[in-house]
Amino acid sequence: MLPVILQRFTRTAALGTGLLLASTGCKTFLDVDSRSNIRPDDYYSTANQAQASIDGLYNNLRLVQNGTGYGEAIWITLELLTEHATTLGQSFNNGQIISQSIDPANPFFSNVWNSAYNGIGAANQAITRIPGISMDETKKKSLLGEAYFIRAYLYNMLVRLYGDVPLLTTPVTGPGPDLYPARSPAADVYKLIISDLQAAEAAGLPVVDRTGRISQSAAQALLASVYLTSAGYPMQIKENYQKAADEAAKVIDAANYPLFDNYLYLHDNAHKNQGELILQAQYANGIATNGFSSQIVPYFSGISAYGDETGSLIPTEEFYNSYESGDLRTQEQQFYFSKYPSFKNPTAGIVNFNRHALYKYFHLESALNRNYSSDENWTILRMPEVMLIYAEAINETGAATAKAYTQLNAIRSRAKLPALSGLSQSAFRTAVWKERYHELCYENKAYFDIQRTRQTYDVVNNRFVNVVGFKAEVGPAFQEKYLLWGIPSAEISRNSQLTQNPGW
Repeated sequence: MLPVILQRFTRTAALGTGLLLASTGCKTFLDVDSRSNIRPDDYYSTANQAQASIDGLYNNLRLVQNGTGYGEAIWITLELLTEHATTLGQSFNNGQIISQSIDPANPFFSNVWNSAYNGIGAANQAITRIPGISMDETKKKSLLGEAYFIRAYLYNMLVRLYGDVPLLTTPVTGPGPDLYPARSPAADVYKLIISDLQAAEAAGLPVVDRTGRISQSAAQALLASVYLTSAGYPMQIKENYQKAADEAAKVIDAANYPLFDNYLYLHDNAHKNQGELILQAQYANGIATNGFSSQIVPYFSGISAYGDETGSLIPTEEFYNSYESGDLRTQEQQFYFSKYPSFKNPTAGIVNFNRHALYKYFHLESALNRNYSSDENWTILRMPEVMLIYAEAINETGAATAKAYTQLNAIRSRAKLPALSGLSQSAFRTAVWKERYHELCYENKAYFDIQRTRQTYDVVNNRFVNVVGFKAEVGPAFQEKYLLWGIPSAEISRNSQLTQNPGW
């Protein structure tokens, strides 16, 4: 049997379904585009084919929504690993994540690996073939910028989850050194990610895009995040703190992403791709939908039209209680809710959950309409993250500046919290880390923060502690091996060049 990596990379002419808001007001979303029987050499010949190939790449921005079973999804896996959430559903795999007893043969690990390399293969085809197409050079450059961004996004996911991973930058079409690739050092993977994002930043993309496409600002925001990550563990390239601040400052200074004045706008349809939202994975009712609104509804509570209310991701009460007194985000139907009118049995009145659930992802358009499937967008990058990247990175270069305080306090002000001032470097660092947990909660940021800082939030005692060996609200003490995921067993069995991560 051929190694899976070859199977994937020789299929990349099949570009799949591209889903994003069209650039014209009279259209809504892109259509299905299947070319599995067309050879890449024949396909990449016109400007329209170049555009279609890039449109197809946007599927990859929905990676964390991939499911592996009932009430399961990669985004849930990433949150359960932080031990500040539990599940009320019946998922065996989610239970294994919580108990830290999962095996590298589990589909959680192979799903991300397989999907990411499929997308990388498609991006490599586009990056290799589009330069040879006779078309407008400005448009060609911007299309390549989108391809570079998506390849960087996928490798950024892989290197953080698995560490050293095979680094493939050209299509794999047959026997050769890339047929059974070994793992490349994480340092080399980060070099490619940074180079790709720099290319995307310089590709002539619009500074802001409100249709769901990649913008120059998105490239700058993701690059700032990558620099911040690589300044921490395991890379510890300390000069990247300044680079992170510089990239974040470009987005801040342009002032194109104002903070919403209503937290509901983070998860309603009317404000998709607007305001503080820099980049989202796109969904549309009737074209591509997702289950994450139903996954946060308490198990069989009956408050929605969803056929399944799985309770797959439920915050711990200890985490909810870690917010400062008076924080607007903790008030009912802001980031959280503890009760809601019964939908399936209106005469029952208000349903009390006896705990807090994530209103942050409750999608009213589909939850209260039996004829509407959930098409809530998934947010990849939004302005508060960029602001907090800047604040943390500047502080690590020496001390917090007035501009750093401005970023942190703007987020606090929206939450009705008092401004901070006069903190030591250590105290400011802690304040930013807490704000990342509280503002970016359950957005798949915390697990990666744990990796790069080796610290976790002890919410009961309101402090940060070494993550290894710490027992948080859910599950056993954190095992060191969970700082990385296991390399999928199926990949190792097919490719003798691959090695397993420590402890797995």
